[in-house]
Amino acid sequence: MIRIITIMLILMLSGQAQAMRFKIATLSPDGSVWMEKMREGAEELARKTDNRVKIKYYPGGVMGDDKAVLRKIRIGQLHGGAVVSGSLSRFYPDNQIYSLPLMFRSFNEIDYVRKHLDRRIVQGLEKGGFVTFGIAEGGFAYVMSTVPIRTVEEMRRQKVWIPDNDTMILETVKAFDITPFLLSIADVRAGLQTGLINTVATPPIGAVALQWHTQIKYLMYEPFLYIYGVLAVDSKAFAKISTHDQQIFREIMGRVFRELDRLNRQDNVKALEALRKQGIKFIKPSAQALEKWCHDAEAVPKRLIQTGKLSQRMVNTLESLLKDYRSKQPDSDE
Repeated sequence: MIRIITIMLILMLSGQAQAMRFKIATLSPDGSVWMEKMREGAEELARKTDNRVKIKYYPGGVMGDDKAVLRKIRIGQLHGGAVVSGSLSRFYPDNQIYSLPLMFRSFNEIDYVRKHLDRRIVQGLEKGGFVTFGIAEGGFAYVMSTVPIRTVEEMRRQKVWIPDNDTMILETVKAFDITPFLLSIADVRAGLQTGLINTVATPPIGAVALQWHTQIKYLMYEPFLYIYGVLAVDSKAFAKISTHDQQIFREIMGRVFRELDRLNRQDNVKALEALRKQGIKFIKPSAQALEKWCHDAEAVPKRLIQTGKLSQRMVNTLESLLKDYRSKQPDSDE
């Protein structure tokens, strides 16, 4: 009898900590830095868990855009995705705090704020049902277009793309009185080719990796908003592996994302220069035009709070951090 109970306990305990093959999808193409580093992390994870935990990636959008990936996670077809922050806003709206337009003047400000808020965002996403492993910088997004854009008025006349699953960006463009064209990220290049859209906002590395840069001619040289990405794994799937293996998973992929965070900033500098060398014209808005951009941007936080896309508490925290940082800097540090 004791032996039977012992065997049953062993079976029960082994069932609580299964070997697991995580299926993870992303729009990042094979050969990109993201895929290179994530594959290295997957190999190390399998090795250090004696193949108890493996990852199979589906790169290049073969499983669809972020919206499709999240739907497949919900039905169990996938276990996770490497996605942009906006895709997860319904699970934790405040994760979009960095994407307020024209909020940051420099990477120094970004770095200071992130030291205080990254952990809160990771914890918020975990409460929303996703285990993440830190934040990897996408970088500052710039307005890129087929026609020159310097002013808000010129922007309003364009066919401006926004992601079809990012409600915060939708509210943002409404604050600028811009009529958006909603498309999945996977359809943007075709939209630019056919003229369905003619304006996008994206970091340089995104424009190059997704080949959008082949269709644009102008870049408004003013950081418009800040974008980041995460590797989000369904919490229920993550709970199927042992606590020990969870810790190994977190340590390895946390290190991978810290490395991606560092490399992406360097790669954005290179990509920006590549865009310039390709012949894309960099346009700097005048002081008067920029004042109008910033004036309209000031209405965005209130609008997002009123529509439930951001909390007043998170906005207050961001504004307090920026005020604190700027009070310690010389006037020339912008």
